[in-house]
Amino acid sequence: MTTRIRKVFLAAGLISALLAGGSTVPAAAAGTPAPARTALGPCEQRADVEVFRKGGVPVLDWRENLEFDGRGTLWVAHLIKNRVEGYAPDGTLKTSFPVSGPGGLRRGPDGMMYVNYGVSPLATDGGIMRFDPAAATPKPEKVVGGIRGINGLAVDTAGNFYLSRELATGIVKVRPDGTKDEEWTRAADVFGANGLEIAGDQLYVSAITDTSSPVYRIPLNDPARRTTVTHLSRNLLDMKFLDDLTYVDGSLVVASFRDGQLIRVNPDTGRSCVLASGLHMPSSVRVARGFGEHSAQKALFVVEASGRILKVTLR
Repeated sequence: MTTRIRKVFLAAGLISALLAGGSTVPAAAAGTPAPARTALGPCEQRADVEVFRKGGVPVLDWRENLEFDGRGTLWVAHLIKNRVEGYAPDGTLKTSFPVSGPGGLRRGPDGMMYVNYGVSPLATDGGIMRFDPAAATPKPEKVVGGIRGINGLAVDTAGNFYLSRELATGIVKVRPDGTKDEEWTRAADVFGANGLEIAGDQLYVSAITDTSSPVYRIPLNDPARRTTVTHLSRNLLDMKFLDDLTYVDGSLVVASFRDGQLIRVNPDTGRSCVLASGLHMPSSVRVARGFGEHSAQKALFVVEASGRILKVTLR
């Protein structure tokens, strides 16, 4: 299935929500006031953007997600070519191997790498695969299957997996033994979740199919206590189509797919600003870890639907 079809499904979900008379997700958990929506200005902190790897034909060279293994390799999910790629700090492609419809990529507490597969509304199967980043030729093996319509991925320190779904309600929690925690998933009742990031005992979530472009906070031990960190869109025309996000220096950095921006969000106050702009359909952002001199430079790396991999250095 092409990525164009995937975006058609997202648009269909959004249109259905609008016809129903509102955004696709409740503004906030019961009893929690929603933060006011304000225009986003530039951040005071400077961020320099450079191309780490050039892209090919936009959309057809779509790179969906990325993660660092802490051992000198940047792993990238190439959605269209159905493969996972490993890059060295100098930009050299070290290795690649096939994965059908790869999406969210995360390093587990065991040092293994985990990647979603079947990231497509039309995929007949979806789930999580695992591979050893230290292997000369990584060979992915299935951890769990039978979960369709997934996108983002997070892994906590106990080895539990969290999977987002762009066109469904509830973030799927899978235990380390591969069984699903259905009660947790029902309590984490966010619709249209995309990006997932764990900081401490909190799971932060961006919603791509909500017209208010919200970011949520979900306590890992009590998902029913979900709260809204912020809304990043003032109205329908300002909708961000929020994609993946990461946590750095006490702040969240969220990719706005539509606006080509990286947005910094204070998770305590909800105050937000534009850290970088002029990107080409950014889909994921991560902090460089164990990646040569890049890690010492407080660098963020971004993948885009244009196929580019960018380095964003915080000054």
